[in-house]
Amino acid sequence: MKEWYGKNLGLPTTDYGATFEWRIDEDPSKKGSTTWSTFPQNTKYFDPSTKPFMINYRVENILALVEELKKENVTIVDEIAEYDYGKFIHILDPEGNIIELWEPKDEPAEDEVKG
Repeated sequence: MKEWYGKNLGLPTTDYGATFEWRIDEDPSKKGSTTWSTFPQNTKYFDPSTKPFMINYRVENILALVEELKKENVTIVDEIAEYDYGKFIHILDPEGNIIELWEPKDEPAEDEVKG
């Protein structure tokens, strides 16, 4: 599917889909990104949801957010996983949709990169 979208609609796809970078309105020196990705039709990645999609939200302070979600009895699917590009955890909404929460690693502001 990624290849089809790249070829026919011009999406700059990789193995992980396509990433679109943007600037944060309140502080244009900081970047953000939106990722578009497909999964095989028989993927188990969205389990335990029975839906054929997943919602992903960027969040701040995932540890504090998870504690608040637990207080509200939100279904937490797994534990926080940490990678070189951020922290992730999966939850379910009341309709059984799986939601991936992502706290990206802080990227240095452009003036910090330039030195």
